Amino acid sequence: MPVTENTSETAPDGEVRALLRVLDGQRRHVLGILDGLDGEALRRPALPSGWHCLGMVQHLALDVERFWFRAVVAGDEEIIHGLTSGDEAWNVTPEARAADVLDGYRQEAELADAVIATTPADAALAWWPHDLFGEPHLHTLRDVLLHVITETACHAGHLDAARELIDGRRWLVLT
Repeated sequence: MPVTENTSETAPDGEVRALLRVLDGQRRHVLGILDGLDGEALRRPALPSGWHCLGMVQHLALDVERFWFRAVVAGDEEIIHGLTSGDEAWNVTPEARAADVLDGYRQEAELADAVIATTPADAALAWWPHDLFGEPHLHTLRDVLLHVITETACHAGHLDAARELIDGRRWLVLT
């Protein structure tokens, strides 16, 4: 999911490119810490709450990438009308292939990047979910990028802990 240079008039400015590089690093972390796990390990509950790594990735795809960029920033009516009100994104069906869930995350990130590439940092958001969050606390693409970077990094940390519990692998070891 590398950020590509775009020299057209709609190319993201330097600030947005820098934020995209940070977000891309967090996305790579999410996928990298899970590399090598089979479907069974990806579905193994990590905490007493019952969430598992595959559910976390699907949450990141649907409730983070798709929701914040395609619904909130771009105002995509089809996405907005298809939103669910609960924790459905966390529920990966038993017949869903792990590779498809991981690919879904990659695809949502690419679609989000397309929105980001054509939206100025200071652009007002196209839609706000008042029913979920009340009055807006994010106002621009910049705000959403910072929010998504934070949420993705937080969940990458959750996945780090889950991976260590599953098989002892750690993402970054500083000694």
